[in-house]
Amino acid sequence: MYDINKIREDFPILSRKIYNRPLVYLDNGATTQKPRCVVEAMVDEYYNVNANVHRGVHFLSQQATDLHEASRETVRAFINARSTNEILFTRGTTESINLLAFSFGEAFIHEGDEIIVSTMEHHSNIVPWQMMCERKGAKLRVIPMFDNGELDMDAYKRLFSKTTRLVCCAHVSNVLGTVNPVKDIITIAHEHNVPVLIDGAQSTPHFKVDMQELDCDFFAFSGHKIYGPTGVGVLYGKEDWLDKLPPYQGGGEMIKNVSFEKTTYNELPYKFEAGTPDYVATHALAKALDYVSALGMDNIYAHEQELTRYAMERMSQIDGMRFIGTPSHKDAVISFLVGNIHHLDMGTLLDRLGIAVRTGHHCAEPLMRRLGIEGTVRASFGLYNTKEEVDALVAGIERVAKMF
Repeated sequence: MYDINKIREDFPILSRKIYNRPLVYLDNGATTQKPRCVVEAMVDEYYNVNANVHRGVHFLSQQATDLHEASRETVRAFINARSTNEILFTRGTTESINLLAFSFGEAFIHEGDEIIVSTMEHHSNIVPWQMMCERKGAKLRVIPMFDNGELDMDAYKRLFSKTTRLVCCAHVSNVLGTVNPVKDIITIAHEHNVPVLIDGAQSTPHFKVDMQELDCDFFAFSGHKIYGPTGVGVLYGKEDWLDKLPPYQGGGEMIKNVSFEKTTYNELPYKFEAGTPDYVATHALAKALDYVSALGMDNIYAHEQELTRYAMERMSQIDGMRFIGTPSHKDAVISFLVGNIHHLDMGTLLDRLGIAVRTGHHCAEPLMRRLGIEGTVRASFGLYNTKEEVDALVAGIERVAKMF
């Protein structure tokens, strides 16, 4: 049973008061709160197991290494990758994409080549590719979008040419909540022998992702968005692709042999993991994945979908409400504007009522220009949110609207 009250007890911060009001935390798209088991795992490792991994013969080092590599297996199983060789630990989705942009660019991009991205990408899936294009003389092609927040798939098909080298697309828009048809995006790209990166930062926390089912070539996500710690994330890559790519950074751990004449690189996945990893965070990430797995990703998805539908119904009754993004397949994100109220004013005043939402362009300025707006208010839901919190949001919006 999905016992929401019991679940909320696992997250101490949810019992806080903000400005003497109960905290209503609806900024899960930016980061999620952490259950006790995640924080306790970090404390326990620092107090009882702390030692550098892979480099010591002593007991603590061996134990820390075992926990670190067990975490890699937990990630592999969670996303159904074929091998732990395909699981690279990074600092998050942003570093994962930067890693790929550098390494893929060095190996496969030449002057005149093209990279396809979509209109609704987060800056983290735009800027690294722009930097790579400037370095290599390549260019971006952009999948256009309909007014309801869905990608124009016919236009996408027409973007391919003999110089297309990679497709990079968000699984779920962090602004619109659009769940993109990534299986179709991948299938079409593969028909042109073009690999695909999927940005899974906004999908992995909300529903099951399966690398064998998707068949994407690369997939990135962040720990802190799936109830894990900050500063840790994952880049999945098919082993055949990762074998072909050069390392992103040099230093310890990623080497096999070093001389002043030549360095040879370590095997996968260590070739891409220079320096001491955040082995405490990887262990805590595994605890977070175990936590959501125990609840059941299908159960989490059903709960959040019901909550999103309820919120859309309640919010649609507010005078002047304008939803930004009304796709047919929507995840647990609602972006909106009310009348002529500036999004920053709405967010600031909701905060005084204890309601945490996100305001601004959400690191998606090209999308905002496409929509003809400066920014939105964004409410994003997590596994611990309730209909009572939605009611508080609606009451808060109505109270703010009356002030204007």
